[in-house]
Amino acid sequence: FGENEKFNCSICLDLLKDPVALTCGHSYCMSCITGYWDQDDQKRVYSCPQCRQTFTPRPVLGKNTMLAEVVEKIKKTKLQAARNAQCFPGSGNVECDVCTGDKNKAIKSCLVCLNSYCQNHLEQHETFFKGKRHNLMGATGQLQEMICPQHEKLLEIFCRTDQQCICYLCTMDKHKNHETVSAAAERTEKQRQLGEMQRKKQLRIQERQKELEKLREAVESHKVSFEPYQLQQRGLRNR
Repeated sequence: FGENEKFNCSICLDLLKDPVALTCGHSYCMSCITGYWDQDDQKRVYSCPQCRQTFTPRPVLGKNTMLAEVVEKIKKTKLQAARNAQCFPGSGNVECDVCTGDKNKAIKSCLVCLNSYCQNHLEQHETFFKGKRHNLMGATGQLQEMICPQHEKLLEIFCRTDQQCICYLCTMDKHKNHETVSAAAERTEKQRQLGEMQRKKQLRIQERQKELEKLREAVESHKVSFEPYQLQQRGLRNR
């Protein structure tokens, strides 16, 4: 458990809200412990949900201001951490190519400019290229792998003859007269083939399971039919 877990309410398991501290030392949300004790009103004996120490009469609860201040600081720390996670790249995230100094986390990559952009620089990019269609995708750190090393153009065509991705200039060069389709169409076809393979594999597994079930039933049936014979043989031996 993290250091902040001790400031969680053991009833709702969330960070304390309007915290109250009982005389036994355990703390709860005001609404949580109030609701918990409301169920014990008929018994007129109230207990701590954690240590079970009992209180009679019902304690008067008041907000623990010192504990509330600590919880508020924890909330602010968590909120700031969440904001940083959204704005700044962590391991596995993509950095904005335009930011200088501390780089923000990129949210989109442009397949025309071959750059990745954070929210601010994406808005500038959209304004600058207003009216021009730029192909944007989710931020990726593999832009260079999507570019033809020979022509520095996007690998948006798939050559079925050579089974590789190529750019449109490649179709006029060494891949001329080859069977080609768009990379998107090939990806869709490959996904369809994969789905079909998985479906057939699942059918084979189901058929094997049925065969095993039949075999198990046959063994059980054989055991049942063999039992009278075993009993008869035991009876003969015991005479």
